Amino acid sequence: MFTRREPKIDEQELTHIPGAEPQNRLDAWWWLVALVAGVIVLLSLLQPDPYWRIILFVRDGIAITVVITVVSFILMLFVGMLGGLGRISKNRVVNLIATLYVELVRGVPLLVQLIWWYFAFPVVIQQIGKWTHISALANFHANAILLAIFGFVFCYGAYMSEIFRAGIQSIPKGQMEAARSLGMSYFQAMRHIVLPQAIRVILPPVGNEFIALLKDSSLVSAVALADLTRRGREFMSANFNPIEVWTMIALLYLVMTLFAARIVNYIERRTKFER
Repeated sequence: MFTRREPKIDEQELTHIPGAEPQNRLDAWWWLVALVAGVIVLLSLLQPDPYWRIILFVRDGIAITVVITVVSFILMLFVGMLGGLGRISKNRVVNLIATLYVELVRGVPLLVQLIWWYFAFPVVIQQIGKWTHISALANFHANAILLAIFGFVFCYGAYMSEIFRAGIQSIPKGQMEAARSLGMSYFQAMRHIVLPQAIRVILPPVGNEFIALLKDSSLVSAVALADLTRRGREFMSANFNPIEVWTMIALLYLVMTLFAARIVNYIERRTKFER
């Protein structure tokens, strides 16, 4: 009787199959996310007062932080793409506007911009309403969440414009020339040929911008928005326990940023291609 032997699979052979590399099957850094989450759970179980009370108190702030970050990130991608296209445009007017936008916005700190949009921008709108006798503008009142999102999109859009510009310019010019020779218009070639390749190139810096945006969202606490940081400050003021409060707030931010970093890393690996 002959027994059938199962073929042996060599780990080195797997590395030649896209997506089958051993290191791509499990991201070990997920254990760090689990570790930080485990510390949060452990503290909440061992000392419900104050750690569990802190989580219950700031949970609405966590929701606001996530909403502002996600919505701002989606919108700033569109702004960045338009700004990047404007930066490489051969139209002098479009190029000048995009360049001025990038240079001026990057020269003002984000916190100053958020404060201006929240406190100064409504006054400007109200003055315009008084001059034009439009009651809707004269009685304009600031919406903290909308203005915070607008401030982040306006500021981060400038940085994202430079990322898109660099990504587009990294694609060989022959790609555009070949597309045009096939009868595509400039916009068709940019949409179907250049931008899909550029997006895969800029994924790492775009992911870094998302993580930076998540951390910078704590600045909205300066404009009376009840995000995670502001809710932590309110709890500390009421209970006078800064060590416990800011330890838990730091852990909550850390687990969110680590989780976001793992998602970004997963997307990068799924869309990675060899040059």
